[in-house]
Amino acid sequence: MPMPWEKSYSDADVLERAMRAFWTRGYEATSMSDLVAATGINRGSIYAAYTNKHRLFIEALRHYDRVHRAEFLTRIGEENSPREAILAAFESAARGTGSDGSPAGCLLVNTALELSPHDEEVRDFVDAALRQVEDFFFDNIEAAQRDGTVNKTIDARPAAQALLGLFLGLRVLTRSKPRRQAIDAITSQARTMLE
Repeated sequence: MPMPWEKSYSDADVLERAMRAFWTRGYEATSMSDLVAATGINRGSIYAAYTNKHRLFIEALRHYDRVHRAEFLTRIGEENSPREAILAAFESAARGTGSDGSPAGCLLVNTALELSPHDEEVRDFVDAALRQVEDFFFDNIEAAQRDGTVNKTIDARPAAQALLGLFLGLRVLTRSKPRRQAIDAITSQARTMLE
């Protein structure tokens, strides 16, 4: 039996469960009671470990960014040629939910829409994460130009910025009522940009 001052839970597990609660409901609509139910730890333990709901949200957002953005992009970059890595990112986003039953859409995009206008810490974090997505597109465009699978006349930075805009639009569409025709049009446009 754990001593009263010992943690009886895994931080990674708590962050994963809190992340899914915030991802499903949004920050404002997720109450402390929801977080207690989702994480399986009591309110006092949440406050002792994370101080408040906002700090838990920031840590859950960092967890999301690490697992669902950074590790995901690294994996598809390793498993695909540069041009195909970009297209694989779009194809995965077009499916909406992950095979693990993740909520639809993207927690970074949801957070940008909900909190970035009035939360500087969140705004800076989301902006940095989205810049890294843009850099993923940029690096892969340049690599694909070197291997001859993307036209060398394409200006890589503006193309990466346009791909990011398409990608974010796709993530918003999959969060709302997905319309297959619009989703297919976005993925088709991304493919056309890389010809």
